[in-house]
Amino acid sequence: MSEALKQTGAPESPFRRFAVSYAENRVAVGALFVFLVITLLALLSPWITPQNPYDLAQINIIDGRLRPGTKGMSDVTYWLGTDDQGRDILSGIFYGLRISLGVGVISNLFALFIGLVLGLVAAYFRGKIGSLLMRIVDLQLSFPPILIALIFLAVLGRGTEKVILALIVTQWARYARIVYASGLSEREKEYMEAAKCLALSQPRIIFRHLLPNCLPPLIVVGSVNVAFSIALEATLSFLGVGLPITEPSLGLLIANGYQYILSGLYWISFFPGVALLITVGSLNLVTDQLRDVLNPRLQR
Repeated sequence: MSEALKQTGAPESPFRRFAVSYAENRVAVGALFVFLVITLLALLSPWITPQNPYDLAQINIIDGRLRPGTKGMSDVTYWLGTDDQGRDILSGIFYGLRISLGVGVISNLFALFIGLVLGLVAAYFRGKIGSLLMRIVDLQLSFPPILIALIFLAVLGRGTEKVILALIVTQWARYARIVYASGLSEREKEYMEAAKCLALSQPRIIFRHLLPNCLPPLIVVGSVNVAFSIALEATLSFLGVGLPITEPSLGLLIANGYQYILSGLYWISFFPGVALLITVGSLNLVTDQLRDVLNPRLQR
């Protein structure tokens, strides 16, 4: 179909190019399928899991540290075992994935909005405004994101909303830098000069003409940052400064079983770690193919 369009000279839509590109890459198709399944399981976790691992009424401490595939006192088979509190590892993974995906997506949406607006303003007006904004961006990008998040959470304390705020603070500068670089290259093109000659208002020029041409690289960066945010949230929770112990988190599940690894209770940390690895890895593979679709020079 793609070759026929090329021969007839008909323009190929971005959606068709996206579908054809993914269809030609089995790894990307598999990664996309895995990520969609993980997302679906996370959304349906309250209805498909045998228990809510953070509801005290559903937890039986007698079932603590059961091996994978063992049936507990409540006549429930724990396919991935239980932790020291009697919580089902499989249920904890599904609930943890829901929190991790939500935190990653929400934080990046807000960070994208902040970075997009500030980057566009800096690229369009330049001068002192652009220089000041970019110096702030450069200052933040000079520090590791995990260090900024640790300092931020050390001041505010633990909590889901506070973790989201910390991730927003660590991510917005990256978006602003990319938008600024794209905006500078687009600002001097003919269509921008034509818009100024037509005496269009500055907000219309920025958001109607400049913004659409800065979006393609942001789509790829946003997808990568979602995976990065999921891993960063798990790291913060593992270190004890992220989500509280009353909230499901893959990082907390890994941390709960870390002290039992040498005792042979590997499943408490192993299976949540595998779930985190599969989630981040599949999303990165999908993003890699998405980068090829949006940038024809990188297509294989």
